[in-house]
Amino acid sequence: MTSDRPAVERLRDYLQSLSPQARALLTAELERAVLRGEDDPGNDLVLQELRRTMRAAAQPIPRVLYGARRFFMPLEPFLFEGPADHKRLGRLARASLDPIWQWIGRDLMPAEARALTEDIEQAFLVEDPVRADKLARALHDRAVERLGEVIGTLETKDKARRRFAMQVGTPRAADDVTILMRILAIRDRLAELARRLPDHIRAFEHEYIDQVKGQIDSARKALQMQSAQAAHVCLFGLIIVSNRLAAPWQLIRIARRAAENEDAARIAGTPYAVAVDIVLSDLEYMVAELRSELKVGRPVASLLKTMHDTARGLRTEMKLSAESPWARQLAAIRAAVSNILGAELETTTGRVRRLLRPRPANEIVPGSLLDAIDVQDAEARVELVGACRHYAGELAVSEVTLRTCSELTQYLETGTKILLDALRQAEDAERPFRHSQLDAAVRFCRTIFGPDYAGVLAKAVDAAVQGHPAERRSLRA
Repeated sequence: MTSDRPAVERLRDYLQSLSPQARALLTAELERAVLRGEDDPGNDLVLQELRRTMRAAAQPIPRVLYGARRFFMPLEPFLFEGPADHKRLGRLARASLDPIWQWIGRDLMPAEARALTEDIEQAFLVEDPVRADKLARALHDRAVERLGEVIGTLETKDKARRRFAMQVGTPRAADDVTILMRILAIRDRLAELARRLPDHIRAFEHEYIDQVKGQIDSARKALQMQSAQAAHVCLFGLIIVSNRLAAPWQLIRIARRAAENEDAARIAGTPYAVAVDIVLSDLEYMVAELRSELKVGRPVASLLKTMHDTARGLRTEMKLSAESPWARQLAAIRAAVSNILGAELETTTGRVRRLLRPRPANEIVPGSLLDAIDVQDAEARVELVGACRHYAGELAVSEVTLRTCSELTQYLETGTKILLDALRQAEDAERPFRHSQLDAAVRFCRTIFGPDYAGVLAKAVDAAVQGHPAERRSLRA
């Protein structure tokens, strides 16, 4: 603790040197970062010292965090971390919370939000959580009333929806605010349901299915006079269940259980048909996530496995007729995945060839190496081919995967032999480049042929290096 003291003192000196306006802006921005889910351990220390400095200077402390977090607390199970323009049934992007909170305080109910938020903050400062919860509930009730009024004016007016989207500032403003209103309207039912449901479900089998269905049925019956809210309890209750499943696609089993049949038409006629909609919506979200991850070059093998398992579960757990809406939606998803992966796979062999192409000595800059970023990008694409071999059928990329695997296999088998011969005969100036080509080939072969083959190739590369005339002279010396 003593070693940290100088750093804390320097932080205090810096914060004291700021103007009151700068301190207020910094406090608000740090608290909004926490609201967005950006949990930086240093934020708490800076916020603590900021508040201490502002209290010492008798400066009002702006607090957007605790009032906002109390307000949005019922939404926590329904938030996701992806971009705000991505759609997931019954869920809200965490990135949308801050603009929605700003809109509530600025346009929806500025006076009530300001007054109740200040009271909530004061209750927090005096450590009175009961009063803070009571005030938050009052803010929720008022928000539900006002949100209902606003949403009612948007249903049939495109111009009003466009204006509303500009005011709220999120890509899916009307949908986001509707989800917020529906969750807040039944927050107590959802909280009680969450307490009664199992914390983690490794396999969603008969015992768990009946237990979960019984709890959701009870919550729905309590709201049977309000059919819309009963449907919302089913939707959001099933999302809570999905969060607790080791394999979220298994959520569709509760719909099959409700219908006591595998036929999609029978399932569609039950209140639990929304479970299938949730799983399909999540699969569509994975498609958007796949596109984003490939764009920045991140590994996607785990994501592909989840998509594969979800698509297979949808096809095997239900009897989907070709003309059913769910079958058409699944077919569209698989087509989108096929297009995304196909475009990536088609270029893989070409990238590998450009890197491993045997080059005449006059094309090699003395002492140069393959570009590490190019090698890393090509390796990621080769790994994508390897992953697609396991999941090609359900992801509708069997043909392009088979063709790409065949091309890579043939090229690596013949190309590495040529590269080894070139390394053995290389002059000193070109040896680093040819060695870097074979190092890249070893990495690619590890994915296509396995670690044993890659290990044999690596030994052959070492032997070629040690067998080079210049190397032998060095060893003799």
